[in-house]
Amino acid sequence: MDFAAEKALVLAHYDELARAQPQNVAEILARRTVPDWHWRGMHPFHEQRGAEAVARAFWAPFLTAMTAVQRRPDIFFAGRNEIDGFQSVWVVSMGHLMGLFDAPFVGIPPTRRIAMLRYAEFNRVEGGRIVETALFCDLLHLMHQAGLRPLPPQTGAHLVQPGPATHDGLLLAPSDPAEGEATLALVNRMIGAISDHRSFASPEDELAGNWHPDMLWWGPDGIGATYTIPRYIEQHQRPFRTGLANRVFNGHVARLAEGNYAGFFGWPNLTLTPTGGYMGLPGNGKSTADMRVVDIYRRAGDRLAENWIFIDILHFLNMQGLDVLGRIAV
Repeated sequence: MDFAAEKALVLAHYDELARAQPQNVAEILARRTVPDWHWRGMHPFHEQRGAEAVARAFWAPFLTAMTAVQRRPDIFFAGRNEIDGFQSVWVVSMGHLMGLFDAPFVGIPPTRRIAMLRYAEFNRVEGGRIVETALFCDLLHLMHQAGLRPLPPQTGAHLVQPGPATHDGLLLAPSDPAEGEATLALVNRMIGAISDHRSFASPEDELAGNWHPDMLWWGPDGIGATYTIPRYIEQHQRPFRTGLANRVFNGHVARLAEGNYAGFFGWPNLTLTPTGGYMGLPGNGKSTADMRVVDIYRRAGDRLAENWIFIDILHFLNMQGLDVLGRIAV
C-alpha cells in the first residue's frame, strides 16, 4: 500500500488550514473530519470531540494570536499501526508552525516577532476522512521565545529543532515496504532494550546495539537536545532514570513506520514517581504523574541516527501541582 490517498487527504487539510481565519476555522476543520472526530492535544487543550470543539480549544485562539501562519514540515510519512494489528492507517507530520506572534496565546505574551511552534501530528484516516488526531506542540519553547523561563536550566540545549540531517523526511512518493519494516523492527528492538536495560553491563552497552555513536536526540524544551551516546546518557538518560522512579509503561496508541522514518505516541506512555531533581524540580517520592510522549525516528542503516521527542511537560507538572500557565498569567 502506498498511502497516497491518505497523504493527499491530510495535505489538502493542511492546505486549507493555511488559509483559515479564526472565524471560519471550524468550518474548514469539518470538511475532512468526521462529526465525532477524536482530537488529542497537550495541556491545556486535552481531548476534544468534533471540529467546533477543536477550533474553540486550539485553532481559533492560535490563529488569533499568530498572524500569517506557515506550516513548515520537516517529516511527513504514513503507515499501518502496529498497535491494532496493522489495521488502521495514520499519517504523521512534524515540523514548525511559524507566524508573527501578535496577541497572547494561552497566557503567553506576544513578541510581534517571528515565533516557531514545534509540532508533531498523527492523523488516523478512514473512509476518506480524518477520524482521530493527536497534536503535540512545545509550549515551553514558545514561552522561551517570549522571554519567559518558567523552569530551572535544562540539562541539554534547546534550539529551533532542525529536521533530518539527510533532508529526506518528506515521504510524498511511495517507499519500499521492506525499508519501513526494517525501521519498525529496529524501533521495537530499541524499546525492548529499554525494558531490559538492567541486563546490560552499562548504559553504553544498552544503547550501542541500536543507536548510532553520533546519535542526535532532539528533546523538548525543559530537557533539551543532546548529541552522541555519552552526552545523551549524561544529559538525559541518567537524569531521567535517577530522578524518576516506579516507571510504568502504559503502551502506545499508534506506532508505525515508512521508509527510514518511524513514530509513536501514547496517552499516556508512562506513569512515574518524581523523586527529586528531574528538570531541577523537587519530588516527594509519593505523587505519580503521567507522561504523554511522541517519538519520531530516523534510521541510518542498522542504527537509529536521530530522534525527535515531544512530551506534554505542562500536563506532567500540572499533575504534580505546578500550574506553569497559571503562574505566567498572574
